[in-house]
Amino acid sequence: MAFWSSTPLPVLLGLLSLLLLHPITTTTSSTAGIRLGIVRRPSPDLPVFREAPAFRNGDQCGSNETDLIHVSMTLDANYLRGTMAAVLSMLQHSTCPENLSFHFLSAHDAPELFSSIKSTFPYLKFKIYRFDSNRVRGKISRSIRQALDQPLNYARIYLADIIPTDVNRIIYLDSDIVVVDDIAKLWGVDMEDKVVAAPEYCHANFTQYFTDKFWSDPDLSKTFEGRNPCYFNTGVMVMDVDRWRKGGYTQRVEEWMAVQKQKRIYHLGSLPPFLLVLAGNIKRVDHRWNQHGLGGDNFEGKCRGLHPGPISLLHWSGKGKPWLRLDSRKPCTIDHLWAPYDLYRSSRHFLEE
Repeated sequence: MAFWSSTPLPVLLGLLSLLLLHPITTTTSSTAGIRLGIVRRPSPDLPVFREAPAFRNGDQCGSNETDLIHVSMTLDANYLRGTMAAVLSMLQHSTCPENLSFHFLSAHDAPELFSSIKSTFPYLKFKIYRFDSNRVRGKISRSIRQALDQPLNYARIYLADIIPTDVNRIIYLDSDIVVVDDIAKLWGVDMEDKVVAAPEYCHANFTQYFTDKFWSDPDLSKTFEGRNPCYFNTGVMVMDVDRWRKGGYTQRVEEWMAVQKQKRIYHLGSLPPFLLVLAGNIKRVDHRWNQHGLGGDNFEGKCRGLHPGPISLLHWSGKGKPWLRLDSRKPCTIDHLWAPYDLYRSSRHFLEE
């Protein structure tokens, strides 16, 4: 799907909403076993979701282990509604939805979360892995927003250690996204021997991600010598986990977290140590794969519009989350593009009978 900057924003939003509600496909994949009744509540502490349609592979899809597309996300009760919407969006727009294999990371024992996902997506290939919060105990520094300080926000650093060793590549996604294109296109990126592939934003003021203390210390700031560092968002990454493991990148990131505890060299959570290790040395991916910042800034979460250019993935990074703004009946215009994927029981959208 391509939406260009010459299109007026109201028209653009209207067209994109129609496409999300009535996606156009040229594949032979079919949708079967649609049941829209309310599923049984897995836990009194979790929201209730409708059962999603059973998206099936087309005839051209392979069925071998090598045909799998591995996707990792975190599982948290506060963001579960976003995770469900993200999974639905990927299945709905995938040519080979049965080839998607999800690896969920949870900070707690997760029988209730497992039940919630299984009842919502009965046909989904997925596993839930326990992320031990003790791995980051004493390593997290307070940031500008409390949500960024949660241990689970750092789980992506340890992803290569948690998932099975036979998984060589994985797509890591935040829970506040929806995908409006075939995720296989992102999966197929040529990594060119890089550890991470992601959209880069070289027009952003890179210096703002670190404190004056960092830039004034020649021993610290020289880490970027020989690189042209640019900002990239760690909420959408393709990771070569084999290279990550062999290169000891978990330890490299942890070393910068230790420096942060001593000298306070940045203000955000898990993003800056990724930048310190990898910025200027990643595989650049088209910006269409992370239309980020839709949740506004980290303080007020004010409404923002779409950036110019084509869109494959919408990302509500920032303080404002679409499900919270919709529930408050004070949504931003952009939040209506998320709503069609919301499987929450009381939501009024296209899946309701």
